[in-house]
Amino acid sequence: MDIGNNMDLTIARLSGWIRRRKLSPVELTQALLKRIDRIDPRLNCYITVTSELALAQARQAEKEIARGAYRGPLHGIPICLKDLIHTRAVRTTAGSRILRNFFPADNAEVVDRLLAAGAVLLGKTNLHEFAYGATNLNPHYGPVRNPWSGQHMSGGSSGGSAAAVAAGLAIASLGTDTGGSIRIPAAACGCVGLKPTHGRVPLAGVIPLAPSLDHVGPICRSVEDAALVLEAIADRDPGDAAGRFVSRLRKGLRGLRIGVPRQYFFDHLQPGVRRNALAAIALMEQAGAEVREVNLRLMAATAGLAAQLTVAEALVYHSQWLGKKTAHYGADVQTRLQEGLATSALTYLKAQELRRSYAREFDCVLESVDVIAAPTLPIVAPNITDKEVDAGRRKEDVRSALLRLTRPGNLTGLPAITLPNGFTAGRLPTGLQLIGRRRDERTLLQAAYAYEQLTLWHEMFPPDPADGAGA
Repeated sequence: MDIGNNMDLTIARLSGWIRRRKLSPVELTQALLKRIDRIDPRLNCYITVTSELALAQARQAEKEIARGAYRGPLHGIPICLKDLIHTRAVRTTAGSRILRNFFPADNAEVVDRLLAAGAVLLGKTNLHEFAYGATNLNPHYGPVRNPWSGQHMSGGSSGGSAAAVAAGLAIASLGTDTGGSIRIPAAACGCVGLKPTHGRVPLAGVIPLAPSLDHVGPICRSVEDAALVLEAIADRDPGDAAGRFVSRLRKGLRGLRIGVPRQYFFDHLQPGVRRNALAAIALMEQAGAEVREVNLRLMAATAGLAAQLTVAEALVYHSQWLGKKTAHYGADVQTRLQEGLATSALTYLKAQELRRSYAREFDCVLESVDVIAAPTLPIVAPNITDKEVDAGRRKEDVRSALLRLTRPGNLTGLPAITLPNGFTAGRLPTGLQLIGRRRDERTLLQAAYAYEQLTLWHEMFPPDPADGAGA
């Protein structure tokens, strides 16, 4: 089967072809490596491309499948990983100068799980340095460019992963999310990003930013693909059966209760973002969901609370280099870490106490609704040169705007997903964010899949930058 430059490639579709031996994992991997070679110089998604390793893994997958040892839907599927995730003997830089020559001795636990499922590793993707930022303007490895318009940001910190998936340079990826770093770039690049419940996916072997806020999760072309990747990497609850995250995908919206927040999430939005979010919620209601307004208090504390927790925990990891290698950090990360040195233990403990109250508020609201629906970002992807953006008739710092609506998912630890819900007049994608109950990814994925199937947004792909479009 010749896939050529076909962009409409998902795990769900490809896995059937591979299982029936209508598509060779080697041919698929070769096609993606050729596409990376042709397109990535314009987008800068990858820090390291593992061509030889990928082809060896693809050949092994092909042999296993030929003798009837098919492992499941990820077998022979080429993926990439955010370059914050340890890979044995493969360079893992964290997007930093400090770790530019770091070759881990062992894989992160999530990598072992993906390899056990038969996935093929194409390479390690560019990110905001040490995942401590939302723009993916990396001073050491260069910015990741948005596949829909090369003059715009990919969003971060998992920008290389999202841009690679959106541009067809990988079938799926893993990112990390401490304040929105899966959902921000996924929304900005027009793909699906899932942040599971905190603790659902192991963090062992993932370079930390703030462990009490850190999550690992999939970035994919579709909701079904996100469920399939989560199936491979997540811990199992007692009594879980195989397929637990895909089993309810097709149950639809009828009877689901969708909460729409009165406070915070619909404040200061760009007009196209507001229009697309409200249209998505209205479409879900037309399809049988019950839409209710909900009240969320304490939202004003979001930015300060997240900042206090993040920098205090980041300093634990970075104390090994501060003072010795401070000048090796990019200016923005260096400034945040140095300012954080003034954070006291009392400030941190009070922030954790407030965070628990914040989480209880969301848990209480989610007793009356199944998911909360809101925009993922208040803005579309900013221009790479922007320092400020117009966010609903007010000027806002780019980083603050990108993080504003995603941080609550990290402060609460609740599962959250973003999926495409349209475009603005400038042909930049917007994202719908759904937040679910703790450890109830199944209902969250059910709602997301049902909305996705009502639209064609997930079937729209960015222009080929090698043709000059989007570059």
